[in-house]
Amino acid sequence: MKLEDFPDISAMRTSASTACGMLKVLANEDRLLILCQLIKGACNVGELEALLGIRQPTLSQQLTVLRDEGLVTTERKGKYIYYALASLETVQIMQTLYRLYCRRDEGIDS
Repeated sequence: MKLEDFPDISAMRTSASTACGMLKVLANEDRLLILCQLIKGACNVGELEALLGIRQPTLSQQLTVLRDEGLVTTERKGKYIYYALASLETVQIMQTLYRLYCRRDEGIDS
């Protein structure tokens, strides 16, 4: 193998740092449950509370973390705020995790 065949270590370090940040956010059971639910489509806080059994104060706190970290977006529809997965990267990661751990028997479109 030639030296030019090896990836740029500086770029890899930057990417590794970004990945670590994402993994830290995912390393919370409530946040992971929220993201697994959002792979099915946008939801408001009341819907998430009913579906996941997470109390509203905890749910709001974790949604704030996910929004601040750029993993979810918000859209106001009337008096409700709907949360959705924010980026293609988030969708791809959650599709993979969902397939592996949440719904092995359900097909999720790629």
